[in-house]
Formats: sequence, structure tokens, C-alpha cells
Amino acid sequence: MTVIVRDFRPSDAEAWTRARRASVPWMVATPEQIVHDLTHAHPDKHYRLLIAEEDGEIIGTAQAGIAHDSPEPGQGYFTPHTLPGRTRRGAGSLLLRTAEEHLARAGATVLYAWVLDDAESLEFARRRGYEPKRSAHFQRLDLAGGGLPPRQELPAGVELRPGSAFADDPRPLFAADAEVTADEPGDITSELDDYADWLTSVWRHPAFDQELTSVVLVDGEVAAFSAATTDGERTYLSAMTGTLRDFRGRGLAKLAKNDSLHRARAAGYTDAYTSNDTGNAPMLAVNQWFGYRVCATEVRHVRTL
Repeated sequence: MTVIVRDFRPSDAEAWTRARRASVPWMVATPEQIVHDLTHAHPDKHYRLLIAEEDGEIIGTAQAGIAHDSPEPGQGYFTPHTLPGRTRRGAGSLLLRTAEEHLARAGATVLYAWVLDDAESLEFARRRGYEPKRSAHFQRLDLAGGGLPPRQELPAGVELRPGSAFADDPRPLFAADAEVTADEPGDITSELDDYADWLTSVWRHPAFDQELTSVVLVDGEVAAFSAATTDGERTYLSAMTGTLRDFRGRGLAKLAKNDSLHRARAAGYTDAYTSNDTGNAPMLAVNQWFGYRVCATEVRHVRTL
């Protein structure tokens, strides 16, 4: 049997989605999303989708790109995923080498990749010169189980709105996302300063659910939000939950997330996922309060070219 690596084609969308859901079920994957990501990628991102194929069957995938919105140049990222039970066929190595070569040509000087926290995956990364850094927990909440905390009472001057309420002018949400993203810990920092790109890559993204995104306003001003992405079927993922600097310490992010989760359950979603750095004890405690339980751990790895 022969394994090859090639570029994604739009006709691969359904098979790509099945492979991604089998490899990383805690991430939202839809055919519309993957085609949108490729079609509308910013040119400076040098975005590329790769497929590992064995006798016509997709057994691995990878997404590779340059962090074009980072103030630090030369940061490349990718993560190869191989189907469970289909490892040790060379798919991961081929995906890795192809992505590395592509990113090096695009100007990357340092490469970041997430690696599953299991012995086989960690050894795969170590043998290829990647150094482990921080780790993150993915957590799952069984929405169908009905264990959500009750809705909280809104303090005076506080109101909740769905993201769709900003359809006529989403710029206040762009400003809120930019501030929260700038303060988010991580290896690759981002500066959201391109409103047109944000409209395409976030606001109009097929997986972004405006209706299930919850926004907290304090005296009419956006103070916190919980952004939701969904697969339109059963899986809900918290894309970003945060509070603007002037409103922190008041429990507003928890208020937004609880509202979004309740509405997701009412809409029929059964599996809710979220992720946090393993060292982020406050957010891990908040998610435990909601009923989330760790379902997977990934370790960020880095290699300097």
C-alpha cells in the first residue's frame, strides 16, 4: 500500500470532515468551513491544506500557515492528524515534511505544532527535533445530560444579547475580540487590526454561530462575550470567552458562557467542548463549575529552522 501527500481539493470536503472528526472530535469540522478557510485565507497567511492518502482513502490531514497577524515575523504553524489505527504508515512524516518545506519557503523561521499528549505522538515530535512547551486541556460537557448550572440573575445595568443582535454593525464585537485576543496567553501573539479580514475569517465564517454567541453589555457597552462555533448538528465549541479589561473580576464571562450554553442545549446541541492552558487554574475551575471534564490534552511543540 502506498501513502502519498497532496493538496486538498474542494471535492475532498466531505471526506476531510470525516477524517477530522475521527482524529480530533473536540474540534468543529464541516465541509463548508474547510472550503471557506482555504478560499478566503489572507494571502500573507500562505495557508495550505494537505491530505495524506492511502490507496485513495484519506488517512491524515494537516493545515499549515504563517501567523500573519502576529507582530513577530516568521512564525509558522501546522498540526498533522492521522486517523486512529492508521499510524506508522508514514503519513505523519510525509505531512510534516511537506508542511515544513512549504512554511520555510514562505519565510518561517520558527515552527509551532500541537501534539497529542500520548507516548507515540510525543516521541514522533521529539525524533524530528521539536521541543515541548506549554500544554492545553480540551474539555467536554454533555449538554444532553442536563447538568448545566441554572441561569444567573443579571446585575443592575447588565443585559445579555446574542451576537446576531449586532448584525447591522458588528464593529463593537470586533473591538472586543481584538482587546481580549491581545491579552490571551500563548506562543503566537495576534493583533486583530484588519476589520475586513475579521469579517471574513470570523464574523461570516460558516462555523461561527452568531445566534448562540452571547454578549454581555454593561450600561449599553460591550463588556464580555462568549463566541460559539458549531457544526450545525451536535457539536458546539467555545471559540473565545473573555472580558474587556475595564470589566474584569465581576463574573461577566461566566455569565456570557452560561447563557450561550443554555441556548445551545435548547437548540439541540449535545456535545460542548472548550480548551484552556493546563496552567490556567481559574478558567479550568470555571469550566469544572459548568460540568466540563478533560477529554484530551495537547502539548505545544516548537522547532527553530
